[in-house]
Amino acid sequence: MKKKRCTAIVLAAGSGRRMKSDVAKQYLPLGGSPLIWYALHAIEESSVIDDCILVACQEDILNGYVEKEIVERFGLHKISSIVPGGAERYDSVYNALRAMAKAAAEGEEKEPAVGTGSGRTLCGGGDGYVFIHDGARPFLTEEILERCLAEVERSGACVAGMPVKDTIKIVDENCYAKQTPDRNTLWQIQTPQVFERTLITEAYERLMREKESLTAAGVKITDDAGVVELLMDRPVKLVEGSYRNIKVTTPEDIMVAEAFLEAGDGF
Repeated sequence: MKKKRCTAIVLAAGSGRRMKSDVAKQYLPLGGSPLIWYALHAIEESSVIDDCILVACQEDILNGYVEKEIVERFGLHKISSIVPGGAERYDSVYNALRAMAKAAAEGEEKEPAVGTGSGRTLCGGGDGYVFIHDGARPFLTEEILERCLAEVERSGACVAGMPVKDTIKIVDENCYAKQTPDRNTLWQIQTPQVFERTLITEAYERLMREKESLTAAGVKITDDAGVVELLMDRPVKLVEGSYRNIKVTTPEDIMVAEAFLEAGDGF
């Protein structure tokens, strides 16, 4: 069986606002390395992912920080392109997808080595898969990537996640509980979010054409699956991620991540 090309988009253009730090959270130290290193290292070592587009703050690209202190320092050979982020998360993803399309149109995509990964022959071109991952999720594993690949090959669209552990309340504008949904139907969404390349590209093209009207209508786009569900009318399958696959957003998250690192289990 031929393995289609798997490209990761790693989003690392955020700020330190909720972290209450002058340093962007993706560069904060975690276990002696920048936070962003962990996700990029998992991708670098993965037999699933063939190449990676890193989305970073434009200033950090222009001053050479990302190239020198991240890519070159850690020997990240799978990073094929570094592109600037946008005002919103979906703008950053769109910038990366445009970079992929440009590379394909110019014939710059390189055919990966035969036999890479699980022994299947790889093929380039525009019919591969895109793995969109938050750079602030350091505990990405090969097992999660493999589960996502297996599912996207079946269904064309999937996201990592886990069933919620707590009771969830829907509240009104005054924070009074209005509804308690069945916990058995609720999942906490994570990344990677994985799609057929043509599907996610068309979904984002439609989003860019319609985002003004969607914003005016009060529609909020918070993840890639939402774009596909809303604009492509496609179901998205949930795949088991990990309760350790946390997104580091606040100072408390750093403490949790440090505890996971100290516990080991491959990190």
